[in-house]
Amino acid sequence: MTVRAYLALGSNLGDRADHLQQAIARLDAHPGIRVLQISDVYETDPVGYVDQDAFLNMVIAVQTEQSAEELLTTALSVEQELGRVRTIRWGPRTIDIDLLLYGESSISLEHLRIPHPELTKRAFVLVPLNDVWKGGALPIFNQTISHYLSYLSEDQKGVRKWGTIDWETESGPSEN
Repeated sequence: MTVRAYLALGSNLGDRADHLQQAIARLDAHPGIRVLQISDVYETDPVGYVDQDAFLNMVIAVQTEQSAEELLTTALSVEQELGRVRTIRWGPRTIDIDLLLYGESSISLEHLRIPHPELTKRAFVLVPLNDVWKGGALPIFNQTISHYLSYLSEDQKGVRKWGTIDWETESGPSEN
């Protein structure tokens, strides 16, 4: 059985666009995962720990044969391959991959919650998710992305379109 899932990607260390591109390519190359669509890339100010550089954020839609837990394990493996080091909560990182939605599932485990618990509170996730979302209300929430964006203040939004990534080419993009 295949499931459509949505993953958020973010980077604020080194060649941010290259990290995003590599993460997408590695996920797509993994057995049981096929990238269907990618959002535009958005630059955002950091949230939580703010003494760090701006992030590039995006969302990808994938088709997967993996369970939600297997997909999370794959995402964490890609983070490690790309040099992710966890030292400061919400701190700088080469790549961050969050599993946002997994089909229509609601999952609540110690290490995995779907839908992602912060999904509706983060413009840096909602804006790119809107680029790849296949219309209508979000599962479980029964509200549209626009509905949740309308509740965020301008200060909370802070999402600026940065550009696009052509992740299927061998030569990656460079930083602007």
